[in-house]
Amino acid sequence: MAADPLQAILDEITAEARDATERGKVADYIPELACIDPGQFAIAVARPGQPTLTAGDAGVPFSIQSVSKLFMLALALGRLGDRLWSRVGREPSGQAFDSMLLLELEKGRPRNPFINAGAIVTTDAVLEGATPREALGALLRFIRAAAGDEAIHINDRVAASETATGHRNVALAHYLRSHGNLRNPPEMTLGTYFHQCAVEMSCAQLADAGRFLVGGAGAPRLVSKARTRRINALMMTCGHYDGSGDYAFRVGLPGKSGVGGGILSVVPGVASVAVWSPGLNHYGNSRLGTEAMERLAARTGWSVFGPEGKGG
Repeated sequence: MAADPLQAILDEITAEARDATERGKVADYIPELACIDPGQFAIAVARPGQPTLTAGDAGVPFSIQSVSKLFMLALALGRLGDRLWSRVGREPSGQAFDSMLLLELEKGRPRNPFINAGAIVTTDAVLEGATPREALGALLRFIRAAAGDEAIHINDRVAASETATGHRNVALAHYLRSHGNLRNPPEMTLGTYFHQCAVEMSCAQLADAGRFLVGGAGAPRLVSKARTRRINALMMTCGHYDGSGDYAFRVGLPGKSGVGGGILSVVPGVASVAVWSPGLNHYGNSRLGTEAMERLAARTGWSVFGPEGKGG
């Protein structure tokens, strides 16, 4: 059987990443992430109904951090539907992921569900009528069903590390509570949120888990087509915080990043792509992961805006 030409592209991109001298800076404000080797790199492409292709360190587990927000958002929309949007907006923030500035100006309603304040509200919404154990169990079941892998788990050491050092998130939660936009005790919502961010997956598992947002034959049917479209739209406009416009310009695909160095991108109707490199750029997104996605989009023609032509 002929080799898949996409595998050669992934191998090329991985070799280029291995040779990079500028790798970004790991998220050292979370002690458990500060010791991660920035020399690691992985990429995986999952096309529904076809074998998942990988290159680099694609079997190494890492903390998905804010990539978890898109799975919790899918869960929240399944439980609350459009009622969620009365508590969180759908607009880009133009601010850092943990900024309090807009939250103060806009009276406790976060701009979108992918900045920290918005994700805390989303987690709080899933907790209504549930215990933290039940909410986290539902999240893990959703991710495992999406990936087709029961081995995915939460790293308790990372969760404890975030609990001990997440002072800004504590401030955000209490500010939300002061405006009546947190229904559960802040400690309860934050404990759930910190454990949610500590979900641990490999690049191959993350690519597989993103197939439910791809659509088409063979993709897991976990949410409706309309909801898939809306989650992808939010990933495009808000998935990389104040770097979302830059990622859309360079890559042209919906994507969600995390400070663990992971990025999950979706090529609607075609594939789910995960990249991982722990070093971050100044936006808090994977530096080499973003560059790798830019190269992949250019070499495959994958973009919601059409294939790349000459010029820039």
